[in-house]
Amino acid sequence: MSHVLALKCRECARETPIAAEHVCSFCFGPLEVDYDYDAMRAEATRDAIAAGPESIWRYAALLPELPGPDGRTDPALRVDLGAGWTPLVEAPRLGAALGLDDLWVKNDTLNPSFSFKDRVVSVALSAARRLGFETVACASTGNLANSVAAHAARAGLDAYVFIPADLEPAKVITSAVYGPNLVAVKGNYDDVNRLCAELAGEYGWAFVNVNVRPYYAEGSKTIGFEIAEQLGWRLPDHVVAPMASGSMLVKIDKAFTELGKLGLVAEHPYRISGAQADGCNPITAAFKSGGPVRPVRPDTIAKSLAIGNPADGYYAIDAVHRTGGWMEDVTDDEIVAGMELLARTEGIFTETAGGVTIACLAKAARGGLVERGERTVAVVSGIGLKTLDVLAEGNVPTMTVNPGLDEFQAAMSMREHQ
Repeated sequence: MSHVLALKCRECARETPIAAEHVCSFCFGPLEVDYDYDAMRAEATRDAIAAGPESIWRYAALLPELPGPDGRTDPALRVDLGAGWTPLVEAPRLGAALGLDDLWVKNDTLNPSFSFKDRVVSVALSAARRLGFETVACASTGNLANSVAAHAARAGLDAYVFIPADLEPAKVITSAVYGPNLVAVKGNYDDVNRLCAELAGEYGWAFVNVNVRPYYAEGSKTIGFEIAEQLGWRLPDHVVAPMASGSMLVKIDKAFTELGKLGLVAEHPYRISGAQADGCNPITAAFKSGGPVRPVRPDTIAKSLAIGNPADGYYAIDAVHRTGGWMEDVTDDEIVAGMELLARTEGIFTETAGGVTIACLAKAARGGLVERGERTVAVVSGIGLKTLDVLAEGNVPTMTVNPGLDEFQAAMSMREHQ
């Protein structure tokens, strides 16, 4: 059975019937999904979850599966490529480099289109299909474009994917290969998003991060659900997450709250912290100054985080303040160093967003913001193969030799004496 009651405004708490809506008609606040937690509690048990698929849909009872006319949900209507249930791995070598004794990495590079966006897209397109949409769309900095194109192809839905015209070539190719209508817009992500907001009012399409955003955002909760389950149904002490809109961080916090409310984990204090690039840091800047979140014009190699006007910035700051976390931002050089450090210590190749997470964690650890013995989880949200261009310099063969033993030994000898 569906446990979705309605959509509720985060600001005034007024309810809106289930529909493709994302803004409160009374106060223009953002809408989010409201659940019947009493009904959910009976169905969302540890045993039931463990018996489910090794994907986000093991948590179906905790997600906005919309009902059909009979009030029931039909799993056949899910748009599913197998997102989620990615590894949570201990990171002792990275931890040693950062001076942390209990560090873990949530490795979302292993999702079907190689980023955490598969989680939110699977939920969003499943909702869109149940709401009767045949065309789906999105504004994207790259990873979302990949995921929407892939999931739409799987479901046989028509797709329109809008991206900045200067997007990394790898992300353009890995969207185009699925055959969507790929629209390059001359501007940054915020320009693309404004266009999509206008188009959502003109066309009968499901824009995953506009009119079906309340359902889409709930997919990020599954990162928090998995972390807790993979730790033996325990909450970590500390989670560090990258921030673009701020939604991932907010929804991990919501996931931990819901798990406690449903009795799936014991109540345990946790901190949640946020990471941004200093070339696009509207949330961290507001956190550090104590002022409002002010839009910025992005200028960073971390293009998947380059949202200058973040929709969930205020709520991310609230979550970090409430849990006693911190926010940091790092330079492009530090981002690259973070990518290389993670690869060379733990064998995980992340894109620039993951480099932001690792570099901010390193900066915070140096500044004494992370306790050495805290069980800390760093969220790595996408694969490095999408951002190869930032690593070209310095990542070259150690030596070049002719195919002969003497040649190799001479090169080794020369290297040893350098």
